[in-house]
This record gives sequence, structure tokens and C-alpha cells, in this order.
Amino acid sequence: MLTLPNLLTLSRIFAVPVLVALLWDSAWLGYICAFVLYCTVGATDYLDGYLARSQGTVSKLGIFLDPIADKIMVASVILMLVFTRDIESWHVIAALVILLREIIVSGLREFLAGLSVSVPVSQLAKWKTAFQMVALGALILAGAVDHGGWAGFDWVKLVGLVCLWMAALLTLVTGWDYLRAGLKHMD
Repeated sequence: MLTLPNLLTLSRIFAVPVLVALLWDSAWLGYICAFVLYCTVGATDYLDGYLARSQGTVSKLGIFLDPIADKIMVASVILMLVFTRDIESWHVIAALVILLREIIVSGLREFLAGLSVSVPVSQLAKWKTAFQMVALGALILAGAVDHGGWAGFDWVKLVGLVCLWMAALLTLVTGWDYLRAGLKHMD
């Protein structure tokens, strides 16, 4: 139960309150520290799965906690970026699409698990996750740029917002794919 991959997954969950506190501060240094922590947490997301598979230590606890850790982090960062107005105006729609899809797909996966049906992660869903992770990281870094008054780095927020919309569009496509697959099992 206390394997390195599981400990890495748990560390991601325990890092979320720290990440929220750093973003709550809204000073440029808080954003920089949040960016570093976010990147570290993102790296552990990759590393825990890689280690579990390569060491043959894939566990039921890890299978259960990994998606929860991902969703807690993504939802917390999105909510904080909306709170700090780093995501504002009509861009909130993209953030909302991502949050709603995560809730719907989680419920669908839970329902299908009760029927012993698994829905594998598609390649498109992996691209969605990549755009989402880049978007949130760039938007955290953009907060540091805005609050630090660093001229010439406005492009960071543009990258974050473009990736946020790309993630939202892929979210709609992959969410529909999962829902369509799940509807086949609902009578």
C-alpha cells in the first residue's frame, strides 16, 4: 500500500492545499512558487504511473487515487484562477466545460465500473490532458507576469488561454465519446 507510486499520488493530493494557498496570496512570488509546485506535481503524475507499471506495483489504491488526485488538482487550480481573475470573462466558459466534463466522466466511469465495464483512456483524451496541463501552468505563470509587472511576457497568458480553449474543445469531443460508449450499457 505504501509503495513509491502511491506515495507520489498521495503527495499530489496533499500539495493541493499548498497550491491553493500560494494562488490565494496573488503576489508575484506566490504565483512563481505555485508554478514550480504545479510543475512538480505534474511531473509526479507522470512518474507515479511510470514507476507503478515498470516496477509491477500497480495497486488498486493507486488506480483509485490517481484520477482523484488529478481531478482535485485541476478543479482547485481552475477555481483559484477564476477567483484571482486570471481566467475571466468568456474564458470562464472553457474552464466550466472542463470541470463539468470531469464530473460527468467520473460519474459515468463509476456507473460502468458497477457493470464491470471499463472505458479506456483514448489518445485524444491524453491530448486534452496535455493542453489542459499546459494551459493551467501557463495561466499560473501569467499571474506572476501580471503581478510582477514584467513587460514583454504577455504572450504567456495568450498561450494559456489558447490551450485552455483547445482543452475545452477536446473535452467536448472526448466527453461525448465517453458518454456515447456509456449509453450503450444503459437500458
